[in-house]
Amino acid sequence: MDISQSSAVSSVVNSQQFDQISAQVLNKALYTQAATAMSLINSLPEPQKTAPFGSLGHNISVKA
Repeated sequence: MDISQSSAVSSVVNSQQFDQISAQVLNKALYTQAATAMSLINSLPEPQKTAPFGSLGHNISVKA
């Protein structure tokens, strides 16, 4: 039996190639998302320093 012309064999080969390409595309997308997330995190400003413990609660805003 000659399987070189079989459509089932060619579909399996195409399916495996498609799976490899899909995995490469997924890896590229994940890498791009990770790079974007890191650039967003790095662009955040430094957090503001909090007031020392002894000065907390001395100023109360009464405007609503």
